[in-house]
Amino acid sequence: MCKAVSAIAWVIVALIGGFAYAMITLARGEPLNAIWILTAALCTYALGYRFYSKWIAAKVLTLNDRRATPCEVHEDGRDFVKTNKWIVFGHHFAAISGPGPLVGPVLAAQFGYLPGTLWILIGAVLGGAVQDFIILFCSIRRDGKSLGEMVKEEINTIGGLIALTAIVCILIILVAVLGLIVVRALAESPWGTFTVSATIPIAFLMGFYLRYWRPGKVLEITAMGVVLLLLAVWGGKFFQEVPALHKVLTFNKEQLAWGIIFYGLAASILPVWLLLAPRDYLSTFMKLGTIGALALGIFCVLPNLQLPQFTRFVDGTGPIVAGKIFPFCFITIACGAISGFHSLISSGTTPKMLTRESHARQIGYGSMLLESFVAIMAMIAACTLQPGIYFAINTAPGGTPEAAVAAVSNLGFPVTVDDMSRLARSIGETTMFGRTGGAPTLAVGMAQIFSRWIGGAQWMALWYHFAIMFEALFILTTVDAGTRVGRFLLQAFLGHLWKPLGDLRSYRANVFASILFVSAWGWFLYQGVIDPLGGINSLWPLFGIANQMLSVVALCLATTVLIKMGKKKFVWITLVPALWLITVTFTASYQKIFHSNPKIGFLSQARVLSEKLAAGTLPADQIATTRIVISNMNTDAAVAGIFLFLVAAIVATSVWRWFRLWTGRSPFDLKETAPIWLPDSILAGEKIPILGRISALILIGFGLLRHLSGEAKLERAQKSHICCGNPHPSKGRLWAELEEQRFKNPRCC
Repeated sequence: MCKAVSAIAWVIVALIGGFAYAMITLARGEPLNAIWILTAALCTYALGYRFYSKWIAAKVLTLNDRRATPCEVHEDGRDFVKTNKWIVFGHHFAAISGPGPLVGPVLAAQFGYLPGTLWILIGAVLGGAVQDFIILFCSIRRDGKSLGEMVKEEINTIGGLIALTAIVCILIILVAVLGLIVVRALAESPWGTFTVSATIPIAFLMGFYLRYWRPGKVLEITAMGVVLLLLAVWGGKFFQEVPALHKVLTFNKEQLAWGIIFYGLAASILPVWLLLAPRDYLSTFMKLGTIGALALGIFCVLPNLQLPQFTRFVDGTGPIVAGKIFPFCFITIACGAISGFHSLISSGTTPKMLTRESHARQIGYGSMLLESFVAIMAMIAACTLQPGIYFAINTAPGGTPEAAVAAVSNLGFPVTVDDMSRLARSIGETTMFGRTGGAPTLAVGMAQIFSRWIGGAQWMALWYHFAIMFEALFILTTVDAGTRVGRFLLQAFLGHLWKPLGDLRSYRANVFASILFVSAWGWFLYQGVIDPLGGINSLWPLFGIANQMLSVVALCLATTVLIKMGKKKFVWITLVPALWLITVTFTASYQKIFHSNPKIGFLSQARVLSEKLAAGTLPADQIATTRIVISNMNTDAAVAGIFLFLVAAIVATSVWRWFRLWTGRSPFDLKETAPIWLPDSILAGEKIPILGRISALILIGFGLLRHLSGEAKLERAQKSHICCGNPHPSKGRLWAELEEQRFKNPRCC
């Protein structure tokens, strides 16, 4: 009876989801309500998780809870810790979720709501979630080893070196792109600049509070920090409205770029407990709270989508992302559908905390579905804007407002100067023309949804700058943490050349490596700012290409493992996404380098500008800038070429390995750790009575908060020191050491 009811329920879910897809794809003549996209997303995620992930877990990976996980075998109270699955879920989602699923879909909305929405849903269920799930499984079966270590063991040494090179390349491009997004969001906005700048002294206050006054009491200071952040959002309006204060914090893009560069350098050199750790905790709690509120707001408001299914820009003539819908729609969305960087988290801290293999399905597959849902909400927020306003915000600045609205209107999306002026006044800004990068657009969309839900039109300005603060806090946390991780990786490499440079405790070595790494991404950031085409058109696709390349590495590893496990007939579950990503990555890399359209091809743009420079047709005041842009394009072409070479090397190495395995020329030398089987008594003791489930959920909720805040980890570390007979450090010093260790791990997009 229960099975029949369950079957009927899932058939109903499938029918509802199918009807929602029909409404999305067949809608004609009138705006589509967001409820259909939300319905299609929820049904897709539910069906994918219930059936596809369960089939993979049972038939392909054959997860076995009797097999001891790394934390059962190597529990040490620090890295290997037995942790409740819901707490690990929260940790994993906080680690993988970044600004990528917020900004990528906003930019991809240029092509219309349909292609991006379908890719986010299909790509996540069949690609991104599968990758995260299988890589997490592989790491669990190998004592929690990292992606690079597993590639080196299962494929070959060359593949492992390529994977490590890819991580460094991705970090450079990632930090540069995210810095550029912050610049676009805060340029000429004293309200936003004040709010974001205020997070730095707030972080310092939190750092000293946790280090000296109330060591380890993260929940206390986080609550205080959130209140101070909200006050900063409210107080920023005085810098917008008072003329004397307005001038103080009004900066152009170049000034903001230098500010972010110096901030990244300081964040890399300063003690982690002083700036990075407090900002990270603020980001985590603001991220979860704001995304939850946005989801609830969309459900309550149910806005109509103003952008059509497809725009005319699918042919490659778009003003935001240059290039055709294939491959650039998929490259631009990136993390919302599949992210190679997630494989670093799935083979990082997460596999060291799972108590049972079956939890990998919920955490690896389920967390990616939740991030995909974030991308869907970002797509909805962007598509609810009036199309003319959307394109006016995201079109590269230049000329007068009249010329800008004329250019957008000529594209087929009418807008007036009065429309843009009313929007700017409603959100407390002087202008919204040319605010490219995706973040301002998402903030406007979020503000419209929130204001229709709470406060009305008079709250638009407050909600807009709250969204800007949320995005900038979100992004800057990745910028500073990414810079610090890049410094660690660079010092590890430099240590092989000269040992003192690899000493992480050496102040001089830290400063030297920090300057090198910040110079690398800072150069890309500054070139993106002064690039007349907006910079984001070159840097964001490069990040997408690099990120997808790392996904190719992860999926090649997963395919190799499946073949070695004797699951040849199931290799399509990883091979199909890998082939798709290889096609997308190769096409995007080739077009970015060699395309004849100067708006797409780096070399074409450099050639056209060089010809103008040689012919002497450029005004004298543009000659210096043009030379910089030419250098910028040539550098971007070289970087894209490196990515293309790396992808080719990864694919060639993996294919050769598969051929040898398939033909029996190479043994199926699976590098799994020898299994240790758990007794029945341990498994039986994990069952929770029905009456105790509610109280268990409440306790897990408190435990999740303490885990995300780091308080639980601090207690475990104290117990570990006492049990091992080590000298007992002060609580503040121990907390600082734990935070320093935490920020040595790669951070996601």
